[in-house]
Amino acid sequence: MPERHVKLLEYARSLTPPSGWKIEASGNQITITVAPSVIHQRSLQIVREQFDAHRPAELMPSESTDLASPAVGKLRNPDLTHIPIAVVESGGNEVPAELAAIAVEIVSPSNPENDLVGKVRDYPLMRIPLYLLIDPREGRITLYSEPSGGVYHRQWNGKFGDTVPVPEPFSFDLATSQLITYPN
Repeated sequence: MPERHVKLLEYARSLTPPSGWKIEASGNQITITVAPSVIHQRSLQIVREQFDAHRPAELMPSESTDLASPAVGKLRNPDLTHIPIAVVESGGNEVPAELAAIAVEIVSPSNPENDLVGKVRDYPLMRIPLYLLIDPREGRITLYSEPSGGVYHRQWNGKFGDTVPVPEPFSFDLATSQLITYPN
């Protein structure tokens, strides 16, 4: 990894954002995002409740965990992830990204490229096996899976109202009919 990425990642880790803000690092860029809207929060609740009902006992949900991949210079904080309960023993707010079972993102209307481009690029490099991307701007859903060689090899696409086939370790059909689109 280039030295500048190491320094940027170290700098991102040293920052303390205001309450409700998130810091992420990818390549040559640090992104700071504001707290999400109520539509974003409601969509996340709908999704989280279903994942929680189907999560394996050894996993716990988190909405505020930094997933770190120092080897590829990435630090991301997904809207929702499920990580091994055993990581609690290590303390802190940073977890090796490859331990995450999934990353869930609700697209922000103010910075959609971060979720639609940056994280589609970064999450397979970080070896996160599933990436669920929910886009309330257009009522679209994409589930990426089977990462290898730095890319996802499988992609399921649908719209709000469709049922998303979520694979192991969750193995359930995610209902999306209650998800809400952003107002125009």
